[in-house]
Amino acid sequence: MTSVLGNVSLKFSDEQSMLMDVARGFLNDKAPTDKIREFLESDQGYEPQLWEEIVNLGWTGIALPEMVGGAGLGISAVIPVAEAMGHALLGTPLIDTTLAGQLLLRAGGAEQEPLLQEIAEGRIATVAFLDGGDWGGANLALTMTTEGVLSGSKTFVGCGHEASLILVVGQCDNAPAIAVVEAADLKAGAISVNTLIDLTKRTAQIDFTGVPAKAVLTGEHVVAAIRDYRLLGALLTAAEAAGSAARCLAVIVDYLKTRKQFGKLIGSYQALKHPTVDIYCGVEDARSFCYHAASLLDADSLSHDAEIACRMAKVSAGQTMSYAGDRAVQFHGGIGFTWDCDSTLFIRRGQWSHQVFGDAIHHRKRLASLLLD
Repeated sequence: MTSVLGNVSLKFSDEQSMLMDVARGFLNDKAPTDKIREFLESDQGYEPQLWEEIVNLGWTGIALPEMVGGAGLGISAVIPVAEAMGHALLGTPLIDTTLAGQLLLRAGGAEQEPLLQEIAEGRIATVAFLDGGDWGGANLALTMTTEGVLSGSKTFVGCGHEASLILVVGQCDNAPAIAVVEAADLKAGAISVNTLIDLTKRTAQIDFTGVPAKAVLTGEHVVAAIRDYRLLGALLTAAEAAGSAARCLAVIVDYLKTRKQFGKLIGSYQALKHPTVDIYCGVEDARSFCYHAASLLDADSLSHDAEIACRMAKVSAGQTMSYAGDRAVQFHGGIGFTWDCDSTLFIRRGQWSHQVFGDAIHHRKRLASLLLD
């Protein structure tokens, strides 16, 4: 397949460059498109052996400090891995587990070091955040007592059907709080797997009513940690979407350079050239926004500039992926809507990537407030 990313000149750190090269090589070998289609038929959406290899590569500990067994590279080093996974259209618990680790690290501190060590070693963890479908809401309908007994449910919990550790966002004494929950303590039938438009992803609705928490985290640092979780989630989703859009673009270019209509390559028609270039520009913009945001991240609470950068990345990548997926289907014609054509995977990924962690309208509104209020 023709590469259209040969002239990228973004400047990466040594760690980012190394992780990008390793991730791309690993995923090209382990997750070609025919394998991805096989994974779609499984409950997990990936092979357990593949997850073991990802853990052995140390990816689950990239962003965690060395004192808990992580690599100590920070969350910015996860961006190239997320991009590479998006390029492969591979759905695994890595992003959900990484975000859970960041939320626990920022909200729990030293007391949660044993759990952070387990996450670094590959324990699958996730965050239960959404009450309904509104990423812009407070999502604090779930309540918990000071003794740690929960009441309420959450939906679209990433990898919620297989995570053994769940961080549940809700409220305690009318203030934001995080409950640390062992999946083993959930009641029978508490988990219902969601049906998603993106078949490479897995989420679940979980009823936490009556479930005891291992710990309840509260305080101003918890409020800041929840905010950072939402922004980092938007950024990692953006990086993944940028990778998927680049892969979609490569498929489009390959098709336009081989498919003939009326005796001419369809790539010679201006009506197809212009949207393709628009996608190319969008991919480059999205990647630039993502790595700019990554350069502003550290272990502290995200700064004003970092928040702006994360939101800009999500807007750019989400819109680009949605547009790329739509054009891929349209350019392929009638076959583009069929299951046998990879375009259907891209348009489905585009719809999901655009919505999760807030769509473009949501982030534009927040950006307007940050810039003007």
